Amino acid sequence: MMTLHEAIATVLQDGAKSAREIADEINRRGLYRRKDGKELPASQVSARVSRYRAWFERNSGLISLK
Repeated sequence: MMTLHEAIATVLQDGAKSAREIADEINRRGLYRRKDGKELPASQVSARVSRYRAWFERNSGLISLK
């Protein structure tokens, strides 16, 4: 299992997406599982992107790889 930021980067290899689209794709592919077993929310994706500014950037509501 990969870390959340690795899962986000994997999904973004196909191009920029919104936090909701990223979360939906990660959940669909099963790339990351929360410890509590719940589905990954878009807010958690957004928070992780904010912490990893060296990896990701935001532009007009879309997140992409740097």
